[in-house]
Amino acid sequence: MFKMLIFLLVLGSFPLLAVTKPDLLLAQDYQDNIDVSQYWVSEKLDGVRAYWDGKQLISRGGNIIQAPAWFTADFPSRPLDGELWFARQQFAQILSTVSKQQPVSSEWQQLVYYIFELPQAEGTFTERIRMMQLLVQQQNSPYLQVVPQFRVADRATLLATLTQLEQAGAEGLMLHHQDAHYKTGRSADLLKLKTYQDAEATVIGYRPGRGKYQGMVGALVVRTPDGLEFAIGSGLTDALRQTPPAIGSEITYRYNGYTSNGIPRFARFLRERQAF
Repeated sequence: MFKMLIFLLVLGSFPLLAVTKPDLLLAQDYQDNIDVSQYWVSEKLDGVRAYWDGKQLISRGGNIIQAPAWFTADFPSRPLDGELWFARQQFAQILSTVSKQQPVSSEWQQLVYYIFELPQAEGTFTERIRMMQLLVQQQNSPYLQVVPQFRVADRATLLATLTQLEQAGAEGLMLHHQDAHYKTGRSADLLKLKTYQDAEATVIGYRPGRGKYQGMVGALVVRTPDGLEFAIGSGLTDALRQTPPAIGSEITYRYNGYTSNGIPRFARFLRERQAF
């Protein structure tokens, strides 16, 4: 908690809570048994998800995002769901920009609000794509775009596309069923696909470093929401080994499946999770 307070002081950002958290559509993990030709595919943007309620941007956690008035001046009065983003592998910078209580115009000029859903809209997802494209054309804002959606013929093409994009720095792919009607909550209508998996855990301790890491943290000891405890040493920079995430903080880690003992395989620290 103290570390989060320092984080917010540094950014000058005490988030303002919205009236309610936005009720959003959430993705399930990709399953091999689906017919991918029935889905629209898009790049999974590693930005900050934001809900536009017609007047203001609200984070997934329910905080009002203090966007400059000029950024949203030409946004429509209807709700939108999307991602504040400008480039791959720039999550920390994007989070820093949108978390500030006093927005910095020069930073916001880099961002675009990429929409991928029209909350409460009628029709199938294919129809909603056309509606989003038309909406963006009508609004004519340089800060409002539609996430590009495309088709793939089969699983082999899908995986080849995933490999190509990940090698270019993308986080992964999203698949949205063409005939899906809008609904909120976690749904198989929306799937996420990455070569790795990620999850959250709580830091409960540290293991001391050895060799060149003598006197620093060698690994974080973490606990998952299911109570599983294990250590994560990979992915920690020298700076993090000297000043690691505080005990009790939440982190996100990557992994590739599980060992025979149920431990995440090749667990690697990704980032400290912020409550924003």
